[in-house]
Amino acid sequence: MDTVVRCHDGARVAAVARTWIGTPYVHQQSLRGIGCDCLGLLRGVWRELNGTEPERPPAYTPFWAEETGRETMLEAARRHLVPAPEGAEITEGDVLLFRYRRHLPARHAGIATGPDAMIHAMNGSGVVEVPIGPWWRRRIAGVFRMPVTAEAGM
Repeated sequence: MDTVVRCHDGARVAAVARTWIGTPYVHQQSLRGIGCDCLGLLRGVWRELNGTEPERPPAYTPFWAEETGRETMLEAARRHLVPAPEGAEITEGDVLLFRYRRHLPARHAGIATGPDAMIHAMNGSGVVEVPIGPWWRRRIAGVFRMPVTAEAGM
């Protein structure tokens, strides 16, 4: 028997992510208004919606995916997030994972604010909302939804 996992309302997830816009890019950080990277953005949104993070990432370099060749980010997403239904359109609040190159592990993340836009953190621009254009769409490695945890009290 499959267990049904309740997910946060996508509009709420996107609204929380929008409060991070303007946060400077700082590798390995996750402090709204102070600094974060793409994973730090996801971690911060998780904390606001669910409380304590389910696991803390180990220290990582900017090129960890190329260095290890492991699907570390995708594996963590599968442990803690809910996969979107196969073939589903991107919806507000979806967590998107990207591969910069087809043969490399996923190593970038963003939060959809609708079917054609996302919020993400990038070196040189900080946390911004951008279109999900063809370049990004070709690189999607996974689409997930933010679960409601027991700690969230919902």
